[in-house]
Amino acid sequence: MDVLLLFLGFLCVLGGVFGSFLPALPGPSLSWIGLLLLYMTSGVSINYLVLSLTFFITVSISFLDYIIPAKGAKKFGGTKYGVWGTNIGMIIGFFIPMPFGFIVGAFVGAFIGELWYDKQDKKRALKSATGSFLGFLVSSFMKFFVCMMFLGTFLVVVWHNKETLF
Repeated sequence: MDVLLLFLGFLCVLGGVFGSFLPALPGPSLSWIGLLLLYMTSGVSINYLVLSLTFFITVSISFLDYIIPAKGAKKFGGTKYGVWGTNIGMIIGFFIPMPFGFIVGAFVGAFIGELWYDKQDKKRALKSATGSFLGFLVSSFMKFFVCMMFLGTFLVVVWHNKETLF
């Protein structure tokens, strides 16, 4: 059972790293579940301080994930169309066979979303798309950093408990 929990925990933490850029996966939450699964094994004694602190960080990051892109869009005069366009473009860009297609897709999606809102003002649409895109980047890199910290925590705990786990 411990091997299964360890394996599932590792998959969750890795999925969280990918989920930090993909809107369909809740990156930090998935990574936290991976840490929880690790601490549920009999080979690792539960550390409530680590789990509480990482849970607080997860909740905070999840809350900020909704605020930062909207603030970035509003700062540059964007609308909810730009924010939605960013998310849709990122998903479509993920399937485009080019490096970082989801980043290009996010920007193009924001631009198209803003044009959908106002077809006449292309300059405003470009400025708004830039704000939506920057908000997305800040939010994504913040989530990526947290998920990488959770991955590091997972690996350190496994390393320190390798005798009892394996």
